[in-house]
Amino acid sequence: MIDTTHRVFLVTGATGAIGRAIARQLAEDKNDEVVLACRSEAKAAKAVEEIIRDTGNERVRYELVDLSRRDSIQALAGRWQGPLHGLINNAGITPRQRQETPAGIELQFATNVLGYVWMIQAFTDHLTGSAPACVVNVASYWAGDLDLDDLEFKRRPYDNNRAYRQSKQANRMLTVALAERLKPAGISVNACHPGDVSSKLSNDLGFGGSQSPDEGARTPVWLATGPVGQQQTGQYFERMQPVTCRFGADRQAVEQLYRLCLAY
Repeated sequence: MIDTTHRVFLVTGATGAIGRAIARQLAEDKNDEVVLACRSEAKAAKAVEEIIRDTGNERVRYELVDLSRRDSIQALAGRWQGPLHGLINNAGITPRQRQETPAGIELQFATNVLGYVWMIQAFTDHLTGSAPACVVNVASYWAGDLDLDDLEFKRRPYDNNRAYRQSKQANRMLTVALAERLKPAGISVNACHPGDVSSKLSNDLGFGGSQSPDEGARTPVWLATGPVGQQQTGQYFERMQPVTCRFGADRQAVEQLYRLCLAY
């Protein structure tokens, strides 16, 4: 069972609509510590201030990191002190025009896919030392269009909707690959669809949203804090229910994608 006396959670993309709601809901348990992993210090400081005010939990702080850059993630892991019981990979972007990171990687793939993998890799030792521990990958039911031969849209015309769907399919597939590898260390890895929330990301895709940020945060928080998220691994959830993932069932493609991501 998870030690409920003092758990430490790390939430990426924690200044966005869903990420902030996830962090706030986690902070409602005043025994727990919540760390917001953010790119903008101004937004991070404001989010922390609001969460402390709303929950009364003083154990809320932020760390700065660029999820599209492996060196930034490694620097965060290198300065991390103490345990980590739950990693919630939530950060996501969907720029309307194709962009690249300083390392020359297509920005949406770097952030939405490699960022998840790099965070898990960088924090595996911290999670192992705190086991039982869990990873929650915020994916989506809006998934598909994966092209293993053109992950960065170097040959295909870039379309942010297609690139986003590809990234969410990849999240669900990589959850399966990583769950198998981390299970012996006492780390569960699950993916979920958070809900249809109006956010900058959904607006960039041309959508609105019918659910509140708190509704969108409910399934990720449920997986991060409850027994199901610890007892199950390699699964995909919607509305706090397991859903068969056809992408994760394609074992050959899962392993191929995992190998491709390790090459970055």
